[in-house]
Formats: sequence, structure tokens, C-alpha cells
Amino acid sequence: MGGRTRQHCHESRLAEGAMAGSKQLEQTSKSVDSSAHMITTARVPADKPVRIAFSLNESPDDASPENDLPLAFPELDQQLQVYKQHCKIAEEYHEVKKEIALLEERKKELIARLEQVEKESMDAAQLAKEYAELTEENRTLKLAQTQCVEQLEKLRIQYQKRQGSS
Repeated sequence: MGGRTRQHCHESRLAEGAMAGSKQLEQTSKSVDSSAHMITTARVPADKPVRIAFSLNESPDDASPENDLPLAFPELDQQLQVYKQHCKIAEEYHEVKKEIALLEERKKELIARLEQVEKESMDAAQLAKEYAELTEENRTLKLAQTQCVEQLEKLRIQYQKRQGSS
């Protein structure tokens, strides 16, 4: 909105400058003697604004009008710089917030994975303990079986001796 007011101000100044320039040219053309070529100017009615495009600096046409602010409104330039810094900081804050959210999500995934690995390692430890216990029980049972087989053999021999002696 400030740029529009500024442009309007430039346009009206330009209209006044153009009218003054045309009057000066008319006076110059009247004072030139008759043998010289006459300079003719078109008169512009005072109630119609004249638009002349120009740039205050020698930058290309695509330069932003913000570059002209320091010349006319230094306090606005300072406020504009603060605003730009605020926008940049807000953008950085938004990016950091997004990154924090992603990192928190990654942290949750890693914690869940760690809990699963710990559970699996506990299960593995439990299974290893059970395996060791079952292996020991199996060895004990095999030993007992061997002793029972030997005892049975002894009893058979004794039974056969009794049968033979009777």
C-alpha cells in the first residue's frame, strides 16, 4: 500500500515537472531566431497526469522497489530489515521444529526397536537357560536309565540262578 502512495506521489511530481519542462521548452523555442529550426512541443492539459517511467538507481527493471526505501523512509528500512530478520528466524524455527518432530519420531522407533531386541535377547537368554536345564536333566535321566538297565540285568541273572537252583 505504501508503494502505491509513493508511486502516486512520483506521478504527480512528474506531471508538474513535465508541465514546467514543456513551458520552458516553449520559451526556448520562442527565443530562437527565425532561421533556426523551430522546436515544437505538445502541450499537455494540466488536468491529465503524465506518466514517465524512470529508475532512481541504475539497476535493471526487475529490481524490487524495496531498494528505494532507504532513500525516502530510513525508519521504514529499519523496520523492513527487522521484519525480514523475523521472517528468516521464523522460517528457521519452523525448520528446526520439523526436524525435532522427525527426530522424536525416529527416537520412538529406535526405543521400540531396542525394547524388541532386549525382549528377544531376554527370550534367547531364557531359552538358553531352559536348554541348559533340559540338557542337564537329559544327562541325569540317561545316567539313571543306564543304572536301571544294569540293575535289571543283575536281577535277571539272580532270577535265572534261582530258577536253575530250584
